[in-house]
Amino acid sequence: MIKCRLSSLLGDRKLKIADVARDTGINRGTLTRLYHETAERIELDVLDKLCEYFGCEVQDLLRHEAGTSAR
Repeated sequence: MIKCRLSSLLGDRKLKIADVARDTGINRGTLTRLYHETAERIELDVLDKLCEYFGCEVQDLLRHEAGTSAR
């Protein structure tokens, strides 16, 4: 299962979804779905903007966790 760590990154930096939306131009709804891990897909440009914004790599934002996989 793929887990998004956006909520952790925001918490570590004491940021809000609105801050990231304003600073990156990423739709707030997209960020909210990533934050709550309800997103079913993510555009590569969104990943790129988030990695650039947080100064991180994709593996810092998304993690693969072994276990149950939705099929």
